[in-house]
Amino acid sequence: MTLTADYRQWLGDLKTRFRQVQLKAAVAVNTAMLQFYWELGADMVVKQTQFAWGGGFIKQLSADLRSEFPDVQGFSVSNLKSIRQWHLFYAGSSPIGQQPVGQIAQQPVSQIMSIPWGHNLAILAKCKQHDEALYYAQATQTYGWSRSVLVHQIESGLWQREGKAITNFEQTLPAAQSDLAIQMLKDPYKFDFLSLSKEHTERELETDLIAHITQFLLELGAGFA
Repeated sequence: MTLTADYRQWLGDLKTRFRQVQLKAAVAVNTAMLQFYWELGADMVVKQTQFAWGGGFIKQLSADLRSEFPDVQGFSVSNLKSIRQWHLFYAGSSPIGQQPVGQIAQQPVSQIMSIPWGHNLAILAKCKQHDEALYYAQATQTYGWSRSVLVHQIESGLWQREGKAITNFEQTLPAAQSDLAIQMLKDPYKFDFLSLSKEHTERELETDLIAHITQFLLELGAGFA
């Protein structure tokens, strides 16, 4: 078959459309996961207050959830603590904390649902004010920042330099070729949330490789270590 200019143009259009569909699907799954995290964070705060559960509550919850969903890394103790802190940061003393998750889209805080969890953790660790955090969440979505670029922008004080308005961004999907889009498609949390991180045949391959690596290291002996 002769690859004409018309065919190459059509093929390019197909690739672009498919990347856009991939990104939309990734954003949808990411949003669903973060909505679950939002509700989970709210539940943890309410339950601990209502029943006066102590510090061991999160550790017990982590063990129970990981027992039921062993492939889901998002239920580790450290991540559950981060989920609780994330919810408290945005909703602790704000009226938005009293709204159902379905109404969050009406508030600027909906921007945090549109970026990966790792980006949210970076913002949570480095921002002290709501306006600053939302500014970086919106900018991440608009400009397609990777996590490392986001951290650099926060540490360089972009919010302080360029003003504190948080309404001057278009609420659109990031460009399909942007760093953010690539990270969203590769984010392990996204597939981890659905327990689809590995296919069965890949799991068998991984198990076989680990078995051989273990045997090899044991043959080397303690002296090598």
